Amino acid sequence: MKKFTIFGNPVKHSKSPQMQNSGFKHIGLEANYTKTKLEDGDTIKELFLKNNFDGANITVPHKELAFKHADEVIGLANQIGAANTYINQDGKVLAYNTDAPGFLKAIEEFGDIKNVLILGAGGTARALAVAFKEKGVSTTILNRSKNRLDFFEKIGCSVSTWDDFQIASNNYKLIVNTTSAGLNDQELPSPKVLLNMIFANAKFAVDCIYGKETPFLKIAKDKGLQYKDGEDMLLYQGVLAFELFTGCKADKHLIEAMRKGLKEG
Repeated sequence: MKKFTIFGNPVKHSKSPQMQNSGFKHIGLEANYTKTKLEDGDTIKELFLKNNFDGANITVPHKELAFKHADEVIGLANQIGAANTYINQDGKVLAYNTDAPGFLKAIEEFGDIKNVLILGAGGTARALAVAFKEKGVSTTILNRSKNRLDFFEKIGCSVSTWDDFQIASNNYKLIVNTTSAGLNDQELPSPKVLLNMIFANAKFAVDCIYGKETPFLKIAKDKGLQYKDGEDMLLYQGVLAFELFTGCKADKHLIEAMRKGLKEG
């Protein structure tokens, strides 16, 4: 029986186990995927190996520490500086990031995006910023404070804090919330007055939180934007992680099996 888990804090809300276990069942693999609440992200590699996990996903707030403690980082995760997937290769911990390609797949329905505003400056924001910059999308980061904004400046993003933010003359067509605001509360990822200003000329909004209409999405809805939660991002990054876990290329039937599992419960 192969063992997989998701590390996070909080992690109780995660639907990754039901999605991944549905995928394992679909291909007939004897495997089990669980949840692991992790308080101290610096212990992630030790705990991963101690429990003999074959693979894992990593969610808020441990993606940057998962990157830091891996034995080897593969692909796009090197540019992002954050990892959301671990693979155990004979006791060697390999780290990947499937957030970026998963998100881009999730927003294909929005068409060609020229400029985007990302709220937050954590591991998910890093992944999306790198992905957007690689596609030539003008990208701005808005964070509560200057803390952690250096990374985004280095890769060519515009950066602002709540105190110095001024909406660009070309506005932002897509607004993305990568913070945990609204996950277990009614908080907004930035002051409401800023959101009202930002949404005034936007067309699309995405919250990386899934399974609920967050206060952020409610404002987007009230402003008439086309919006979506993070379910599709979760699905597509999960499909990519599943391929790493199993070596099995996902076809449309597997993807639908995983989507069905995601919607259960």
